Amino acid sequence: MIFMLAGTSDARSLALELQEGKYDVTATVVTESAAASLEEVGLKHLVGRLTAEEMATILTEQDYEIVVDASHPFAEEASKNAMVAAEMANVPYIRYERAHEQYAHPLITVVKDYEEAAQLAAEKRGVIMLTTGSKTLATFTKVLHGLENTRLIARMLPRLDNMEKCDALGVVQKDIVAIQGPFSKELNEALFRQYDVTLMITKESGKVGSVDEKLEAALACNIETILIARPNIKYGQQYSTFEEVVQAVTDKLGGNTNGL
Repeated sequence: MIFMLAGTSDARSLALELQEGKYDVTATVVTESAAASLEEVGLKHLVGRLTAEEMATILTEQDYEIVVDASHPFAEEASKNAMVAAEMANVPYIRYERAHEQYAHPLITVVKDYEEAAQLAAEKRGVIMLTTGSKTLATFTKVLHGLENTRLIARMLPRLDNMEKCDALGVVQKDIVAIQGPFSKELNEALFRQYDVTLMITKESGKVGSVDEKLEAALACNIETILIARPNIKYGQQYSTFEEVVQAVTDKLGGNTNGL
């Protein structure tokens, strides 16, 4: 049995590939919308954030044999919890990590974290489109709100809790772009031009995370970009292709494990 941290489109695809290989897979996700996408394709799932201890208990009590961590590249806490849980439960841990891309351009500045991105944005000012989601919105509003010649446009999923967070942090309605991706280069360009954006902030979430379309659109509009690098985590056994993960699981589990 495989316990899998999912929640992204490529994680769902990987879970399906493992399931089609006759493995018994349970995917864990944080949101109900992610759970619905798993249910649509017939994947067993759990919903909710888990501590390392909670995860370890599930692994032990339900006899899971391996943890496959295919969480988002920026889901740092989830990955760390999964590694600890796997060690506590004495089961192998395998990480699927989207391939890294290299971005070199005079208009692109790579920073190490959200805090550095916020400070750099405060130096540049202008019309700033934030495309990093709601989780770290407070990091940017704390630094950017009230600055002269600065407007922060927050682009995020159209969820009630996101709108409530914007309201609590003082992001007014006209500065919210509530929209569900994926986004084409053309749609990104249209949004940048509509709001007269002068600076875009995004994360290095990989090609699957549509960062290429954002960067290409920003460059086409001659817009500066602050690109937040991925967290520096030592995952141990890490792979960047489905084939490598499937092979690693097969090596660990020795073939089909759900009796089919």
